[in-house]
Amino acid sequence: MKKRLFPNIFLVILIASGTLLAHEPYKRPPQEVIDVLDAPPFPRAVTSPAGDFLLLADYETMPSISYLAQPLLRLAGIRITPGNNSRQQLTFFTGLTLVAVKDGSTRKISLPEGIKMGYPEWSYDGKWVAFARYLDNGVELWIVDIATAQAKQLTQARVNAALGSGFTWLPDNRALLVNIVPEGRRKPPDKPLVPAGPNIQQTSGKFSKVWTYQDLLENPHDEALFEYYATSQVVEIDVGTGKGREVGLPGIYLENSPSPDGNYILVSRVKKPFSYSVPFYNFARSLEVWDREGRLIRLVADLPVADEIPINGVEKGPRRAHWQPLRPATLVWVEALDEGNPEINVPFRDGLMSLEAPFKGDPREIGKTPERYAATTWLGREGLALVSDFSWKKQWRTTFLMDFSHPETQARKVFDLSVRDQYNDPGRPVMVVTPAGERVALQDKDSIYLAGSGASPEGDRPFLDRMNLKTLAKTRLFQCQPGRYEAFVDFALNSGDRIIISSESSAEPPNYYVLSLKSRKRQALTDFKDPAPQLTGMKKQLIKYKRADGVDLSGTLYLPPGHKEGERLPVVVWAYPLEYTDARVAGQVRGSPHRFTFFRGTSQLFFVTQGYAVLDNAQMPVVGDPKTVNDTFVDQIVANAKAAIDTLEAMGVGDSRRVGVGGHSYGAFMTANLLAHCDLFAAGIARSGAYNRTLTPFGFQSERRTLWEAPEVYFKVSPFMYAHKINEPILLIHGEADNNSGTFPIQSERLFHALKGHGATARLVLLPHESHGYSARESVLHVLAEMFEWFDTYVKGRK
Repeated sequence: MKKRLFPNIFLVILIASGTLLAHEPYKRPPQEVIDVLDAPPFPRAVTSPAGDFLLLADYETMPSISYLAQPLLRLAGIRITPGNNSRQQLTFFTGLTLVAVKDGSTRKISLPEGIKMGYPEWSYDGKWVAFARYLDNGVELWIVDIATAQAKQLTQARVNAALGSGFTWLPDNRALLVNIVPEGRRKPPDKPLVPAGPNIQQTSGKFSKVWTYQDLLENPHDEALFEYYATSQVVEIDVGTGKGREVGLPGIYLENSPSPDGNYILVSRVKKPFSYSVPFYNFARSLEVWDREGRLIRLVADLPVADEIPINGVEKGPRRAHWQPLRPATLVWVEALDEGNPEINVPFRDGLMSLEAPFKGDPREIGKTPERYAATTWLGREGLALVSDFSWKKQWRTTFLMDFSHPETQARKVFDLSVRDQYNDPGRPVMVVTPAGERVALQDKDSIYLAGSGASPEGDRPFLDRMNLKTLAKTRLFQCQPGRYEAFVDFALNSGDRIIISSESSAEPPNYYVLSLKSRKRQALTDFKDPAPQLTGMKKQLIKYKRADGVDLSGTLYLPPGHKEGERLPVVVWAYPLEYTDARVAGQVRGSPHRFTFFRGTSQLFFVTQGYAVLDNAQMPVVGDPKTVNDTFVDQIVANAKAAIDTLEAMGVGDSRRVGVGGHSYGAFMTANLLAHCDLFAAGIARSGAYNRTLTPFGFQSERRTLWEAPEVYFKVSPFMYAHKINEPILLIHGEADNNSGTFPIQSERLFHALKGHGATARLVLLPHESHGYSARESVLHVLAEMFEWFDTYVKGRK
């Protein structure tokens, strides 16, 4: 039977399946949802180094689809906008306001109309702010004089922001190192119209167990394009005069980090040959020390392509190199003592190495970690540091106090707990930046300060502690009171007795205050209003329940305004699975019911506006040994889901016949598995997921066995293999340009193909130009409309 093709509508009829696919125009959700989305977001606050100013940065939330449709190059694991030689930006800042912490007075910084900025960065002395201005034909560097609140352009539109922000402050606060497009660069290399031959890769005896990265180099033309757009000339530019001088030769630079005394530069430089297997940051590269003129002083390491790293391992040779604070020019890095292989038994896995100016002779070992090195937090006294290591087998982090100025001093264990243990998390050291740009923990004699989330059975109650390094005794200086959510932001005005906090409640938007730790009096710095007062009547509560095997669970329940007790509603359960080694830790409450709720993007919480109850962040723990935890993945998520539905039914809130489940990424993987292995849900929404784990054969999420080591597990957890059992309607949504490792769009396409072959009810929505998350305004509105229509039909409307 023939069908007429209308000139403006492209239709494809799949007669065999009776399924209609079409290029449809973008949909729009109800107007009340659009009104909430269009409300301006709260500005982001960036405190000055001295805590004397808040810089409020306004930003736009959703670019247009026309912006996303601009030409884009997918090269070496990143996406480059060739028009302005920058990495693709999806969020731009649009305005800046200075708030004086002393008295709350504000000054709006005058900027060109319609400006699109990158993240603003304070100079270390707090006298300047620098930011990149993005234009269609390039990127400019601008600075703001804080004394006058005046902004000025510092460079022409030649900043190379392909691999980073394109600039960094020098310790003298009078100049910046800027990556500039090389002078006289010619037009980009043309793609050959006729190939010179096939594209060939070859391997022999190389064990390259890498993840399935996206946007990798594929051919010589890709290599030429990457080299063209990533190559920059480092230039030192004076903030007063705008004059610059070249430092070194053009190259592909991952890092240009000046030493604290400003006399040297730590450089990470990408080298050929490029790799087709890993992103640019794992390409062959050299780690070098230059002088201020760009002359090579020391080749620290010549590193090969990092494509043979063992699973859960690290590369051989120096890594995590950085300048030691409070010393003029001392380089510190980490090297594996187990060849980077976690399966090799050794007493110490990593060694910390040091080499100081003038960088002659051999580096010296200054410390070791029993497990894999995780991080160093330098303290406010020279040589003193908190060094953490991490055991992936136990999911455990241990932190030691080390004194590198006195190597004879034995390392002291300070913290020792599971990485998932929120209730006992001591918090993170409060950091400050010295006028030379050194980032160290704020130290007051023998004490440092720790700020944490304060997780508890009642929800998060953030805190600020002072901890004595000699006795490890703690004094609580501040903690959020019950019924609100208040969190430490920074110390105010370089004072030890006044802090900046954010404060909010479920009904009050977050605002910033100066709080006196002595008098407990507070002074308001901002007065942000509720951007969506129509949602004020929404009800929100933390609910707790148990899994059949006794594991504690929780989630945040949202009910629509005007909901009456005893009224049963259709329910949306939205979740994301996490792995744990301890059932006790798995059951800990995370988050706070007292935070202000402001819906953004494609948030599942918008279902509340459509008359649904939403159980958000419904805990989906998968508990077991990290090596084998996925052996019971399916059984455990089904048990989690049943416990949630039974609880909502018992509360008189939910109708167990009208429950939909949804998730994004690994949550989408969970959703498809739940529909395949149980009949608890009426329908599902799976966004940007991976459904066939044989396509991620060298591991996924926390799974570290390969497909060939555990084929039965890969098969069992792949909903694609059980497509014939998915008998509930499922909506699959995926960005056509997904850049997340493992979640290629083909994952959704192949699952839809399998579902169609088994007569299932399914819909596949592929979003043009969208990545793993969805950004364009048109895409966001469309996704919400699709989600509402799907659950209205198959959940709310279920008979």
